[in-house]
Parts: sequence; C-alpha cells; structure tokens
Amino acid sequence: MRVELNLDLCCGHGVCVEAAPEVFEMRDDDKAHLLLENPGEELRAKVAEAVRVCPQMAIDLFEE
Repeated sequence: MRVELNLDLCCGHGVCVEAAPEVFEMRDDDKAHLLLENPGEELRAKVAEAVRVCPQMAIDLFEE
C-alpha cells in the first residue's frame, strides 16, 4: 500500500498522528507529514483509521 498526504488540504488537526503515529508526525509548520510512504501490512488498520478520521480528507490510501 502507498499513502499520500495532501499538504495543501492538511490543517494540522493531528488526528492522523493519533491514529497512526508510526506513519504520520506533526512538524513545526503545524501540518502532518508522512514518515512512511509505504507502510507494512501490519499498519493497514491504523492507516485506514487515519484516512477515515481526517476532517480535511487530506489522506489517500492506494493499493500497489
């Protein structure tokens, strides 16, 4: 799987970091950033939750 985060849409709510801290982090620009573009299968549920809870719909999950 591949994760994309649209920084133009991100407003820094941080719910993705709460859902999947292994994949996302907040930085000094008050936006979330990807730590892992291609997380392992063991993180699928957490990434799916991050996609689901993002209020800006800034995260996309693609199958590869």
